[in-house]
Parts: sequence; C-alpha cells; structure tokens
Amino acid sequence: MTLFGTAGIRGDATERVTPELALAVGRAVGVDAANAHEAGGDAHGEGGDRDRDRNPDRDRSSDADDEGSERDGRRSVGDDADGKDTGGDRVRSFAGSAGTDGVVIARDGRVTGPALAAALEAGIESAGARVYRAGRLPTPALAYASRGRWGVMITASHNPPADNGIKCFSNGEEVDRAIEERIEERIAEGIGPAAWNEWETSEAVDPLVRYRKAVAAYARGHGAALEGLTVAVDCANGVSGFATPQVLRALGAEVLALGANVDGFFPGRESKPTEESLADLRAFVADRSDDDTGEGEAGSANEGEDGSGRAGRNDRETRGIDLAIAHDGDGDRVVVLDGNGEIIHEDTIVAILAEHYVRASDADDPVVVTTPNASSRIDERVLAAGGRIERIRLGALHEGIAAAIENGSAETEVAFAAEPWKHIHTSLGPWIDGVASAAVLARLVADRGLPLLRGPVTERPYEKSEVRCPDRAKEAAMQRLETSLPEAFPDAAVTTGHGVRLDLGVDDGSEDGRTEIDAASDDAGDASNGDDGGGWVLVRPSGTEPYLRLYVEHEAVGDVLDRVRETIETAVTETETE
Repeated sequence: MTLFGTAGIRGDATERVTPELALAVGRAVGVDAANAHEAGGDAHGEGGDRDRDRNPDRDRSSDADDEGSERDGRRSVGDDADGKDTGGDRVRSFAGSAGTDGVVIARDGRVTGPALAAALEAGIESAGARVYRAGRLPTPALAYASRGRWGVMITASHNPPADNGIKCFSNGEEVDRAIEERIEERIAEGIGPAAWNEWETSEAVDPLVRYRKAVAAYARGHGAALEGLTVAVDCANGVSGFATPQVLRALGAEVLALGANVDGFFPGRESKPTEESLADLRAFVADRSDDDTGEGEAGSANEGEDGSGRAGRNDRETRGIDLAIAHDGDGDRVVVLDGNGEIIHEDTIVAILAEHYVRASDADDPVVVTTPNASSRIDERVLAAGGRIERIRLGALHEGIAAAIENGSAETEVAFAAEPWKHIHTSLGPWIDGVASAAVLARLVADRGLPLLRGPVTERPYEKSEVRCPDRAKEAAMQRLETSLPEAFPDAAVTTGHGVRLDLGVDDGSEDGRTEIDAASDDAGDASNGDDGGGWVLVRPSGTEPYLRLYVEHEAVGDVLDRVRETIETAVTETETE
C-alpha cells in the first residue's frame, strides 16, 4: 500500500483523504509517539526537564517582543526560540529520531480540515499518545512546533479546495520514506487501539506567536531594517495570513495584505500562485507603481496619523510598492514580484538567497542543496560565492541535506536548500518556510535593492513542455534517452541520477568550449550579462501523469527545445513499437 507521495498524502477529501484515513494515520503515528514517550529521555536530545517542555507554547514571556528594536530582538543565526546556542548541531541532526513528547497537529483553512483533524486526533489518542491541538497554522509554523516531538499537518497546500492532505513531521523535519512506509504498513495491517487505560488526552496550544517571533529574530540576522520598505503580500485566503504580514510589520515594513482573511473556498484566487492566478496582484502592484507621485523616496518611513509609525492614508495611496510576495494555501511556497508587478523567476530567487547564504557562511565547504529542475544560474552564483551545489530528486531536500553532511567533511555546512518556490533556511530549521523566505528576502531588498540583487544573475530564456508517454513505457523511454540525448548534444555535461540533465555550452573562455547551439544564441542577439549561451536541459518522467517533462533554459531556447522534443518523441515511439 502506497499512500505518501512527494508531499505527503493528498487527494479529494471525500474519496482519498477521508476521515477514515485520517483516523488510521493518526493511530499509526500515535504508536510511534507512544513508544518514544515510554522509552523516556529528553525530546530535545540534551538533558533537561521533559515535562517542562511538553507544551509547544510554554513560557512565551521569554521571547523577544515582536515590535522590539534591532538590537533587543536580534539573535544569532544558531539560536533557537529560547535563545540557546545550537551552533551547527541542528543542521547535522536533520536525520534524527522521532521526538518523545506527543504529537502536535494543525490544519490549513480548508473546509474539510476540522473533521479530518478530529479524526486524526482520535487515532493518535487511542494509540496512547498525547495530542497538542494547534488549530489553523501555516505549515512552517507546525513544523516549528514539532521540534522535539511528532507533528502532523492537515493541508493540501496549493491543491483545489475539494482536496486535502496529511503531512507528517518529526523534530521539525518532514519524515523520511522509511517512516512513511512504516505508517503505510500499520494502516494496511489494520492496527487497533491501545488498551482502554492507555488512551491519552489532548490540549489546545498556540505556537503561532512564538513562531512569528522566531522568524523575525532570525531574519534580523540578514540584510537591513525594513523601515521605508513597502511590501504587498497576497495570502490567497490561506493561513499565511496569520504569519507573513505580521512578521514583516514586526520588522518595520509597510505591509499591504491581500486575501489575508482565511477562507477554505479560496474566493480571491486559486491557492496555487501562478502567472494567471496572480493577475490581480500584478495589476495592483503595477497600478501603484504608475500612481507613485515620486515625492520623496518611495517606501520612506512616515509617522502615521495613529502614531504607529506606519504611513497615513494619503501616503499609502501614493506610495509605490517595493516588493510583492504571494503564497499558496499553507504558506510553504513563495512567489516574488518586483515593484512593477512582474514575477521574478523562481530560480533567480533561489540564486539570490543561495549566494547570500554561501557568502554569510563561515564554513570552508558551504553547500547548497537543490533539485535537477533548478537552473544553472544557481550553480553560477553559488560557485562565484565560493560554495558548491548538490542535487537531489524533487521532494527530497531533507534527504539531500543529510547526504551532503554524511558525505562531506568536518568543514561541510549546508548553507541553504531549495527547489523552485520552496526554501529551507537550514540555520533556522529543517522545514520549508515561505514566511522566512519573505522576511529574509525583504531585508536583503531593503539592504541592496532588487536591481542590485538580480544584477549578477544570468537570466536566460526558459521554457517547460511535455511529451505524452504511457506509464508503461516511461522507464524504457528514459533508458533510451540516457543514450540519445547525449548523442544529440555531444558537448554537454550529462547527469542521470534524477532524469537526464544536460548542462550546455559552459563558457570556459575558449572557442573549443563552444557548441553550435552557442552560435545560434549569438545569432539571437539578446544574450545578457556577457552570457555565452550556457544553459541546461532536464527530461524526467512525471510521477502523476502520462508524460515526460522537459525543461530548457538557453539563449536559443526554441532551437534547443525543438531538438530535445524530437529526441524524446523518437525514444517514445521506438519504445512503444518494440
């Protein structure tokens, strides 16, 4: 029985992710949590009073004030929420065992969430594990609350409103495939409840305030203060409305929040942030740019009529927007727009953040973990900053982080990990966090401005496409492509770990290093930043549909795409006619 995909369990709430399934998952997770609790020991791995730490929202008074000053609110990157220095241990313990202190559960704003959460809670309690009910939270806030314990999030992220899903965490990290298989096996076996006198109870908790403060404190270690910066945040009527606007305001930004009222029908736009679904946000930002009077510096700090330090009504009506952020339904994904309302390519954002984190690292061997479909522009900026890239399959960033540490040296540090739109800020924690991405990026923009951040990044033309291929033919077709694609591009560097990836036309300064595709890019006449046509191709099988996906980034993108598509179609045809 296979239930988990690359992002937990997802599907229609009346057919796949039903209350019956939530009950079964809860009971399977609850067995592990109950066993870990009986084994004893401190959930955080280092002595201490486990009972004192049971509540994920214990002793909020020790946290820095949301509205605190730069000096008073600042913590070093290695500090945890209680101010304790963790150094590099958190990154190195990503593959650690499950926590020993119950299960914290949360949900996004979907209509089916309360019923699924109730069933999940019943399963966990009847397995003998305590439940901490956190209510509606962004997924990264649930992950934060799961440090030292299990966590389960009820969310379908960017899926349609009729869908829902279940995602499991342990010690702040999405569980690995081995744990998912153990859960699946228990469900298949039909595991029953514990003895009646071993059933546990639950209590309501609210880790949201501490999470927001932790993200704000972390972000203060990067870039500059946000006073004078105007940021639009489109929350898609999702649970990021509980976190991103508040964190950015705590950091000093003027925030214009759209769709910040949580509504499981997603009435403002679909929960997946795409060029089409963000049309209203793009127009809103562009209109503000056109209406900016230019009096004074855009985004300058003004004392509001209410004495809050935020701009008054007239200022807000005329001020342009410096940066716009768009989330999905649960706040793990982030899309970034510039002050003109144009979407910045997701790989450019990864390149900016990756370069920043590598330059900020004190390690001799800073590593950035990313996926095969991520652009070579990321490699270029990481290499320029003195780091290196490791790639892992989509949906497995945590496995890539663990592998980079295991296979590295004592000087190795994973400075950052990301796939398009989804980022792990490793010195904050091992979870994907769109709220932290918004906060850190805003502070980098406040420090240097978007044009300077984007300037060194080579942004080549990029296209995605697909070729139909029956599921039964995918494996054989990909085996053919491992030979035929390198033959079609004989000068490319080839990797085949996760699909077939070709790195094309790497400019080494010599004529010998150029290909005929490079010559075609010269004819295009629009190469930027002195780029000499370097780019990449990825072909991989879809895990959900009968297609082979292809991604091409190159100055001569049309020529390369045509050649790749022809090669794929030939491989599929030959496979089906065998």
